[in-house]
Amino acid sequence: MPVLIVIPARYASARYPGKPLVELCGAGGEAKTLVQRSWEAAIAVNGAARVVVATDDDRIRAHAEGFGAEVIMTSDACRNGTERCAEAIDRLGGGFDMVVNLQGDAPITPPWFVEDLIADLYAHPAAEVATPVLRADGAALRGFREDRAEGRVGGTTAVFGIDRNALYFSKEVIPYTGEDYADGDQTPIFHHVGAYAYRPSALAAYARWAPGPLEQLEGLEQLRFLERCVHMLCVEVDARGRQFWEVNNPSDVARVEKMLQRMNIR
Repeated sequence: MPVLIVIPARYASARYPGKPLVELCGAGGEAKTLVQRSWEAAIAVNGAARVVVATDDDRIRAHAEGFGAEVIMTSDACRNGTERCAEAIDRLGGGFDMVVNLQGDAPITPPWFVEDLIADLYAHPAAEVATPVLRADGAALRGFREDRAEGRVGGTTAVFGIDRNALYFSKEVIPYTGEDYADGDQTPIFHHVGAYAYRPSALAAYARWAPGPLEQLEGLEQLRFLERCVHMLCVEVDARGRQFWEVNNPSDVARVEKMLQRMNIR
């Protein structure tokens, strides 16, 4: 059944205005924008029938069309990427069995993260939404703790039950652990990877709901689903030796550039 990948790209971010057009240098010094790197990550996914960039900004539209992306213009009233995905599929007229939101601030998302996400949602018909989680090693946990200690809103952590149904997501480090871990050690913390697979019915319902208090407090769009008791499946993915981080703040650019260079991604 056809799968649509949408890359929401908003220029007017409160925390990092113009973020989709920020350039990151990869291996060999090649500079590409965040939205281009996210699009390249999306088109590497096996099983997607179509990939579109969804934006409300003409600068992003012109740039994305310049490197070959299909662009869907959406309203500037969209409050987050999930609402933008809902509007994008509506403008396309539907016809997709699943919609994947590959957020434009996660340019080093490996294709198998999304492929595993799609496969797991197909395999669990009771789930309405699925999202990847990555077990943090000691180095990643230290990055979370450093961000919080310095007052930065960094990555998001996730907790889920034995059925892998999501219980909560937070910009704080949850669950609490007071232990110290070596860089390569596995920890009990799961890093939430900023991607989602939705059944179209769940996406349409989301767009009709008002944001709840938890979503507004944490600034995390997925909490709207949890506040409405939607079954969201957490899919544990394997980094296979690759590093992962999102660009949430200007300080993350240098961190992700180092990862691109270490992984020899141009």
